[in-house]
Amino acid sequence: MTRRAPHLLIAGAGPVGLTAAMAFASKDIRVTVVEARDALADDLRASTFHPPTLDMLAPSGITDRMLAAGLVCPNWQIRMHPSGERAVFDLSVLRGETAYPFRLQCEQSVYCRIVLAVLKRLASATIRFATTLIDVRQTSDAVEARVASQGEEDILLADYLIGADGAHSAVRKAVGVAMSGDVYPETSILATTRFPFHERLEDLSNVSYCWKPDGTFSLLRLPGIWRASLYARDGQSVDDALTDDGLRGLLHDIVPRANIDVLERRPYRIHRRLAAAYRQGRVFLAGDAAHLNSPSGGMGMNGGIHDAFDLADKLIAVLTQGADTRILDRYERARRPIAADEIIQQADRNRSRMQERDPNRRRAMLDELKRTADNRVSLKAYLLRSSMIEGLRKAAATA
Repeated sequence: MTRRAPHLLIAGAGPVGLTAAMAFASKDIRVTVVEARDALADDLRASTFHPPTLDMLAPSGITDRMLAAGLVCPNWQIRMHPSGERAVFDLSVLRGETAYPFRLQCEQSVYCRIVLAVLKRLASATIRFATTLIDVRQTSDAVEARVASQGEEDILLADYLIGADGAHSAVRKAVGVAMSGDVYPETSILATTRFPFHERLEDLSNVSYCWKPDGTFSLLRLPGIWRASLYARDGQSVDDALTDDGLRGLLHDIVPRANIDVLERRPYRIHRRLAAAYRQGRVFLAGDAAHLNSPSGGMGMNGGIHDAFDLADKLIAVLTQGADTRILDRYERARRPIAADEIIQQADRNRSRMQERDPNRRRAMLDELKRTADNRVSLKAYLLRSSMIEGLRKAAATA
């Protein structure tokens, strides 16, 4: 392949890879996205978009499209079940800090389809599905990626390569970057249903994290459906919990004797991992390829999208404005500490809180959370952190 103009190669057509591709193509920088799947992923994945993510996406028109497709969440809550006692976190306190003082519930797959539609209208963007990255080689002025599609191999030449190809990143493995961390012991079960939980549970928020007597669950509302994150009971296997009877029992812990339909179900393990480096020469890692965290708090996908914007800004400056390539080192200096200290640790604290079983400790936690939520100053400070605004400001201040 002859390189006639600056060219970016991205592995992975998930939210991170597509976001980065849109950033480059909108500046008329040639970008090619290779995706091992033959189409966009459509399984159950992330669904929460935080205020600063919506701010970033607004100039491209993506935010308006998502608002039309998603569901606004003006507040979220942590509650005791079945009593309904709760701490409610009102995101309107962030007005003035963001143009979108709320969370937006919109399926990751919907977001990807919206961005892909934009990319298809941009002449600088090429998307290659059913294309597997096999190996990566770097020279002094280019990256050569060996890919395979329909049984045939090809070499793609680019100025830079971004690995946005998820937890099992082929790019990360090809450049020899280690991933450290561990896996949480519990298995989460994600189930979707049309059942109207909001009509049966008093003042239920569109995002609610709940303690029940012998465990925990969460409920996230999307247009037309609810997503329930459940856990097998003590002594119950995950396989048993995933059966119709098993799921019915877990859902009846939320609303007894109700006729709750289950549309989809998926078990998943939760990782806490961080890549040893975000940059290896002309190769960069972003999103799940660089960091994995508990989904509690909805920061994983958002953090990956923030990675994409940060890295794209720096690469665009180098490729189109003649900026010193040393600014590319700032990507890791800015984003990796945020993943380690803000995203992974905050998600870990959220998970640990909801996994607490001791009634007295739960009571103390809820009382403290209610005091925080009831005080405008402490509420704003808390939401600046949990909505990822503070972390982005710290990253922006990194030299």
